[in-house]
Amino acid sequence: MNYDTLLVFIMASSALAISPGPDNIFVLTQSISNGVKSGLATVAGLVSGCLVHTTLLAFGVSEVIKRSDSLFFGIKLFGAAYLIYLAIMVYRSDAGISLNKKARIEGLSKLFWKGFTMNVLNPKVTIFFLAFFPGFLFSNELNIVIQFYVLGLLFMLSAFVVFSTIAFLAGSISGYLLKNPNTGVYLKWLQILVFIGIAIYLFLSDK
Repeated sequence: MNYDTLLVFIMASSALAISPGPDNIFVLTQSISNGVKSGLATVAGLVSGCLVHTTLLAFGVSEVIKRSDSLFFGIKLFGAAYLIYLAIMVYRSDAGISLNKKARIEGLSKLFWKGFTMNVLNPKVTIFFLAFFPGFLFSNELNIVIQFYVLGLLFMLSAFVVFSTIAFLAGSISGYLLKNPNTGVYLKWLQILVFIGIAIYLFLSDK
């Protein structure tokens, strides 16, 4: 078992969770408008949705990886190319972070299911998991399905910790962003570097 691979995966997952995107911005706005509990309910829904994508990936790709080295290499190339594409899209995007402080007040259960459906019904998450996870398989002996679930749970844990921190510190974070508008530029380049770094890692990783 390669613990260094798992450590790199956790670091990359955490960096991606910190980078501004629709999920963490949604958590931030809900927390600012309606309090920490609303933010945490949203976090729980978003993170739980990742389990669905992990399951689709684990049972849809594991046999391909086990039976064909060439297909596995193709998946790695796809993953690296897709991450480079995401880096280019981030580069072309606006670095500003827009905060809508007038988020609608909803019950905690509704926020949970809203976060869950936002995640599950987003096909880009499935594609991202397909691009991201296969290059971080960490054991030659452990069942590949189990490895995917371990990676999925670590990804969920990283996202939960980061998103929950955003919920608890929403007021301070929003105040800082308003006082320091250039923060979005730094986070934008962090996201670009993470995507490119993961792409290089995937391309160079062994089965």
